[in-house]
Amino acid sequence: MTGQDTDLATMVTGLDCAAIVDAMGRAHHHRAHVLSLVSPTPQRSMFGPAVTIAYLPYRDDFTDTKTAGFAGWFYRAVGNTPEGAVLVLSSGGYPDVSHGGGTKMSRLHNHELAGLLCDGRLRDFDELARYRFATWCRGEATRAGGDTVMPCAANIPVEVGGVCVTPGDYIYADRAGAVVIPAHSVRDVLTEAQHIQAEDEDFLAQIRNEDPSALRAGRRFGRQEL
Repeated sequence: MTGQDTDLATMVTGLDCAAIVDAMGRAHHHRAHVLSLVSPTPQRSMFGPAVTIAYLPYRDDFTDTKTAGFAGWFYRAVGNTPEGAVLVLSSGGYPDVSHGGGTKMSRLHNHELAGLLCDGRLRDFDELARYRFATWCRGEATRAGGDTVMPCAANIPVEVGGVCVTPGDYIYADRAGAVVIPAHSVRDVLTEAQHIQAEDEDFLAQIRNEDPSALRAGRRFGRQEL
């Protein structure tokens, strides 16, 4: 992990997905949040720069895809600096199909990636839970999906849950969902997220001390939606 990534990891400590999504809304005007994710270790958050593998519906005449297999596309995606990265897999149009399991994904553990964000299902949750990286996906699967979807390209923009993910974007995920942060604004977004969480702490104190009779009379103070 580089010095910059270590610094960013320090900045994200103590933040949650909601605060970062709110901060993204102040900095950008595109959708950045991904919902309905599950994890074999839901208590474990995930943060790191994205490397991507795009999936398509399976075809038996895609020679390069068949030759490379998942292993080939994995090493094309992570390159020479896999440590701390988040591997992002698109759905290929089939979010309910398995994109792999504990055996294939052991490569992330071996090469010290920070996490896996999959817009499909994964097998072997018990095995994935034992690895060092965090895993977030659409759910657990039992049947292999290699005859339904196939990896076809590495480190290109992909779509995950209606959100565009480009290589180098920073991915944060926790039990609430995931958020995709452009690399060029990640420091500003995390700083703003820290301010938002601090504001929320102040509002908690205001709510504890609010006057119910004044509020019933229609007199509002502070942030209006509270």
